[in-house]
Amino acid sequence: MKRIGVGIVGSQFAARIHAEAYRRCCDAEVLAAAAIDNLEVFCKEFGIPSSYEDYLQMLRRDDIDLISVCVPNFLHKEITLAAANEGKHVICEKPLATSIEDADEMLRSCASNGVKLMYAEDWIFAPALVRIKRILEEGGIGDILYVKAKEAHSGSHSIYAQKLKLCGGGVMLHLAIHPIGFVRWLKGKEVVKVTGRASGGGPRNLLHTNFEVEDWGVAILTFEDGTFGIVEGNYITLGGLDDQVEIYGSKGNIKVNLSPGSPIKVYSSSGYTYAIEKAETTKGWTTPAVDEESSLGYVSEIAYFVECVRLNKEIMRGVRGEDGRAALEVAMAIYRSINLEKSVKLPLLSR
Repeated sequence: MKRIGVGIVGSQFAARIHAEAYRRCCDAEVLAAAAIDNLEVFCKEFGIPSSYEDYLQMLRRDDIDLISVCVPNFLHKEITLAAANEGKHVICEKPLATSIEDADEMLRSCASNGVKLMYAEDWIFAPALVRIKRILEEGGIGDILYVKAKEAHSGSHSIYAQKLKLCGGGVMLHLAIHPIGFVRWLKGKEVVKVTGRASGGGPRNLLHTNFEVEDWGVAILTFEDGTFGIVEGNYITLGGLDDQVEIYGSKGNIKVNLSPGSPIKVYSSSGYTYAIEKAETTKGWTTPAVDEESSLGYVSEIAYFVECVRLNKEIMRGVRGEDGRAALEVAMAIYRSINLEKSVKLPLLSR
């Protein structure tokens, strides 16, 4: 069976993660990349043979089966629709879109063109979280009563994450979308009500007053079985990426530090190139990540999606396009709750 030909749209942070994961996947080959900047450097680093400033030209290639959409949020719909119309399967980075209506259009287009729309929620493939899912399925802590999950760091340097019209929202959409998608998958239940609070963006932010979007947000989720979850995203956490999960059950509890752990300790007075994602400094004592791409789930995620395309497998719950849409709807309901200063029921729109 032939290797899957891949095209990547984008050349920055998310694109690098996908390219590295594809490099470790023996069943796929990245044949081309398209971007408006950093393209030559990106292709050289990952040995990508062809490059395009116009992604539409890349999509017309017959040897490309699968497209990774690794661009700013507001472009997800446009590129997904174009890829679907050319008969390409799509892996779309989070969030799926910047509106529920756009997500619905993406789902319809992929369905009508007979291609797969896969939602890149890497938490579902993180080895630590895969392991706790098995413990839960064994009844290790009884019935799940309450889940708390957060993603936090010091804030994105990209202008595309700071401007509302380009990203669709702040930390709730950019960071907390991971916990939202994860807890929904973990519970196997739908969210029926949310209550959210957040900083206000701009001068009302806690730290990043130059960001148009909120830099701190939290929400209580009520599931259809009457249990609860709390999700948080923030740009006010210094020291590097901080991903945490706590699960409380009727017979026990589980706590997970998903942030890249390391058996390595380094003391450096001058600093070095890289420790962990979003760490502000490498001076003093640090614990540099050994393999973030694996520990955060990216390598397994890409390998799984490639397998789905190669073998025409049905995509599992949690990473279907429909799951990206569901996570987005929860996030949008949280924003509505924040604006109205009251709880909001779901669904917002009929599915």
